[in-house]
Amino acid sequence: MPTQALLPILLLCVLLLQAQGGHLRRNKMNSMPLPPKEIQICEKRFKIHLCRSTCTEDRDCQANNICCLSFCGRICMNIL
Repeated sequence: MPTQALLPILLLCVLLLQAQGGHLRRNKMNSMPLPPKEIQICEKRFKIHLCRSTCTEDRDCQANNICCLSFCGRICMNIL
């Protein structure tokens, strides 16, 4: 008798999973990369030697630095 009850429960679980979009779609949604953040103009004053540390996005810079736009191009600048 207990094995006959497992089949409807299993069928119900499969139907609920499909109603939520399936397990493959949910995994794809969790692994989607975030859209790139736009490079903003540097708000703080910076020294001219920072023009040597160029970047294309924030992850190109070291910790506590962001990539921002200046007169000499995109540079890594400390946010603190």
